[in-house]
Amino acid sequence: MAPEDYDAAHAGVQASPLMQRLWAQAMGDQYPYGVEPFSSCSWWTLGHAVAALRMRPGGRLVDLGCGRGGPGLWLARALSARLTGIDFSATAVDLASRRADDFVATGLAEFRQATFEETGLPAAYADGIISIDALPFAADQPAALREARRVLVPGSRLVLTLRQQPAGAHSWETMAADAGLEVEQCLVNENHHDFWLRLFESWRANEQELRTELGKRAADNLMLEANQPRSAITERPAFLMVMRRPEEP
Repeated sequence: MAPEDYDAAHAGVQASPLMQRLWAQAMGDQYPYGVEPFSSCSWWTLGHAVAALRMRPGGRLVDLGCGRGGPGLWLARALSARLTGIDFSATAVDLASRRADDFVATGLAEFRQATFEETGLPAAYADGIISIDALPFAADQPAALREARRVLVPGSRLVLTLRQQPAGAHSWETMAADAGLEVEQCLVNENHHDFWLRLFESWRANEQELRTELGKRAADNLMLEANQPRSAITERPAFLMVMRRPEEP
């Protein structure tokens, strides 16, 4: 998705009650109200992320590809953490910044415009990193994982959601090892495919209303995504993966 389309999509979902309602209906009782995800982030995702991160109160959490900030802000509140959100989109950073006070005390969350490969954060800055449906879209996935390792405190963890790599691509396990990270856990998201199929069906069924709320450009992009072949959604398993930066010797 082009940057301007990404910006339009985030602004659209923020302003569209219909988009939020369709997301909630598609996700059912897994929908985390308040978070208002623009991703597959569910109660399942958030619960496993809390357990996997194992952070102490007051630690630093980094959200790579934070978008509008909901999952990172919810986790920061749940973990009593300080949050730094990173996104390449200035629009997403602005929207996330506006939501921060709804979740955490003033000064406990900040959002910056940067990339997966060059976050601009100091080495050993983060006591935990999350990336929900985001890091796999990095232009250079191995470089993004190397940057995550650099930013992590030794012994801390990166939790990300991803799909199995296409045939012929390096596996996430291989790329993690090459970046100096250990794969600690890999959980199959059994609800992933059905959620997206229901959501896309609801977009098609409500196309005209979405066009009215979102405008032509954003709606065209939604319909392009909703009309992709079913196999493009279901052919590769979806996972929540936990990678750990080993302790220093």
